[in-house]
This record gives sequence, structure tokens and C-alpha cells, in this order.
Amino acid sequence: MKQKIFMYLFVFSILLILFQYVNSKRVFEDMNRKLDGYKNQLVRCKDSVAVLEDENLELSHFNLERNEDAISYFENKGYNAAELIPLIKDELYRLNEEKGEHPIIPYAAEEGKRMMINTVKLLNHKWIIADFSDGHYWGELFLTYELTEGKQLKFNLVESFLYPFN
Repeated sequence: MKQKIFMYLFVFSILLILFQYVNSKRVFEDMNRKLDGYKNQLVRCKDSVAVLEDENLELSHFNLERNEDAISYFENKGYNAAELIPLIKDELYRLNEEKGEHPIIPYAAEEGKRMMINTVKLLNHKWIIADFSDGHYWGELFLTYELTEGKQLKFNLVESFLYPFN
């Protein structure tokens, strides 16, 4: 009787160990498959990040904040470029608040509306591009700017265009 109990326990133990082995092997293979999927996804994401970094670098080529020569130009004149960039943008946006027609935008707005500068991008220490709109019509400007001896900003419209309305 004792031998049969030990035999049943031995067989039961073998079956339990076999079940655990098969189950663990299946779980392990499943985890490896998931890990391989995550590794592939990580490689794709790293490639995407590299492409986006290259694209960002290319897009920021004409940008005052990344143009060392333009920043040096301002620093040689005694200006802090980090403080000057927001000042220039704010000065352009301030022109939106002036009464009457906009002093820089050469196009008249729709009746009851006003042309206003929406976005400003400083290209270097001399050039700016900006877009404007009255909510119905829109266009873009190419401006030059300079800081006078009295530390005043002087804007000069070089070119502008208004998109055709369809």
C-alpha cells in the first residue's frame, strides 16, 4: 500500500514537473517573441527620431536662434541676442495694435476687419518673414530690420504678397 502511494506521488510529481516545464517554455517563448517585437519597434522609432532630427536641423537652418554669425553680430554691438529676439517679435506684434491701417502690411482688409501679423520668423540679423491675415485674406511679408543708435527698431518692407481667394 505504501509503495503504491509513493508510486502515485512519483507519477503525479513527474506529471506536475512536465506540465510546469511545458508551460514555462511556452511563456518564455511568448516573452521572447514580445521582446523581439519591442526591439524591432525600438529600431523603427530610433530611425524615425534620426530622420526627424535631420529634418529639424534642415528646417532650422534659416533661424536667428541657431545662426552663430548673426548672434555674434548682435553681441559685438553689445546686445544680448536671447533678450533681443523676443523684443523684435514683440515690436512687430505691437504694430498690430496701432490705429488705422497696419503700418507695414500694404493691403487693405475686408470691411470691418483689420490686417494683423500672425507669425514672425527671424531669419538672421537683418531679415524677417511674417504672415498676416484679416481672417478672410492672408499673405506673407519679407522685411528687413535694423537697430538704430537710439536702440529703436526700424522695419522696412522689401516684398509682400496676398494669396488669391478662391
